[in-house]
Amino acid sequence: MTDAGCEGDDMVYVDGAVGAPQSRQTGDDIDSEIANLFARGAQRAEAYGPEFTKLWAIASDCALGGKLLRPKLLIQTFDALGSRPTHRESAVRIAAATELLHFAFLLHDDVIDGDLIRRGRPNFVGTVLSDEHDSEALHLARSSAILIGDLLLADVHQVFAREPLPEPERTALLDLLDTTITDSIVGEYLDIGLCAGVIASRLHQVLRMTRMKTATYTFELPLRAAAVLAGASPRTADLLGDVGQSLGTAFQLQDDLLSVFGDEHGKDSYSDLREGKETALIAIARAGEHWADIEPNFGSPDLTEEQGHAIRDMLSHCGAESQVRGLVDEHLHLARQSLSECPPALSTTLETLITTMEARRS
Repeated sequence: MTDAGCEGDDMVYVDGAVGAPQSRQTGDDIDSEIANLFARGAQRAEAYGPEFTKLWAIASDCALGGKLLRPKLLIQTFDALGSRPTHRESAVRIAAATELLHFAFLLHDDVIDGDLIRRGRPNFVGTVLSDEHDSEALHLARSSAILIGDLLLADVHQVFAREPLPEPERTALLDLLDTTITDSIVGEYLDIGLCAGVIASRLHQVLRMTRMKTATYTFELPLRAAAVLAGASPRTADLLGDVGQSLGTAFQLQDDLLSVFGDEHGKDSYSDLREGKETALIAIARAGEHWADIEPNFGSPDLTEEQGHAIRDMLSHCGAESQVRGLVDEHLHLARQSLSECPPALSTTLETLITTMEARRS
């Protein structure tokens, strides 16, 4: 449900560009817990034979070593709230599970998008695939990604459900997980529907898709989960949810801008234009007079650099670029407004994140 790289985040993808300073110990704790989760899965896999054991090993290799935006954001927020240090081990385990959720979404996303590469190396499908020109081998590799993704989703539920917490907190976390998965799936459906032309490409629909596909699980989930684990008030939890929604929307809008106007984003030049992605830039351009000139090459897999430059210039001239940059600023302002009502320690911690995002222009 995201565009993050197999070895890390993008939205992914991307994710490493954002975040406040983290202690090395925090990263080590999360890495260790994620490794434990995959190790337990490897023991389980052995009972099902060498073929399945190999699949799990490939999944582990692709998932480990990422930048851990989501789990670090959760722990950072939990520590800032500071009211329940005795719950920190639970917070680390829940944080690690959010990374498993992220990877499960990536596996499914790569099948939906037909991708074999992430961040310059074969993704899970590309690694399993023995011959990309063999339709049976491709079917097996993609099916394996779906199945391992399903298994990871079940593992995430197990972590949330088995955490030794008071029943109201565990139920709240499970409800949050359910909402997160549902929103992300609906957001992915909207993305597919927009690109297929089944859903009209209007700015409000694109922004709705952006919030559900990106903001919910990348920002809202870790922020709200931290509030539950720390025993924060319902008001603080809701404010953090608002912060997450605004930050996530701004983050994906920035990602869309960088795909066309950036030069350090790590994506292929104009990949979104080649794929015909219905971003906010495109939704705005469709309503303008330049669309007749953009449309012939939009979504062409053979788009040249020259044609990409021409579309980029037209997206700038028609005002789409400036409008989307304005939307980014608007959502970051909304995040600050919500954050101003949060406890001071949270404001200090998350302000660094907002400031970093403001600087993410190229």
